[in-house]
Amino acid sequence: MTADLALRFERTSSRGAHNDLRLSIGAHRHLCDSYYFAIDQSPTAAGAGLGTKLGRLLEQWKEQVAELVGSGGITYLPYDFSDQCTAWLRVSSSDGQAAIVQAGWSHIEGWSIEPSDYADASKVTDFAPIEGAGIDCSLTDLTACIEANRAALVATGP
Repeated sequence: MTADLALRFERTSSRGAHNDLRLSIGAHRHLCDSYYFAIDQSPTAAGAGLGTKLGRLLEQWKEQVAELVGSGGITYLPYDFSDQCTAWLRVSSSDGQAAIVQAGWSHIEGWSIEPSDYADASKVTDFAPIEGAGIDCSLTDLTACIEANRAALVATGP
């Protein structure tokens, strides 16, 4: 993890299906559940442990951020899957180099998305930002942060 980037997605010490994940972005902290990762039955998740499934989620994040490099744009990265809504990071880049990363909510239901293969469901049209839950960074630093975070999650095992 790059030391100067205040973004981290991690497992908490309470291992289970509820409040066992935490997203930290800037000074904002958000507890969420791994439940939808546990029931993810897509071909890319079948038989995998939670660490691997979380790693797959962040691999997708990295792929989406890479698409912004050079050209810019907006992409959405999910991190909390709940019955009636989902939480996302909105990554905006106007120049393909600098980015604004903002946490927020969508009414897209968590049950409608497979965390290990969410690309088709990532058309967020109702993003509602969480005040104070954002950072400014470079896309290069964001990519490095996501990769380090992905490796740390995979290393947590089942």
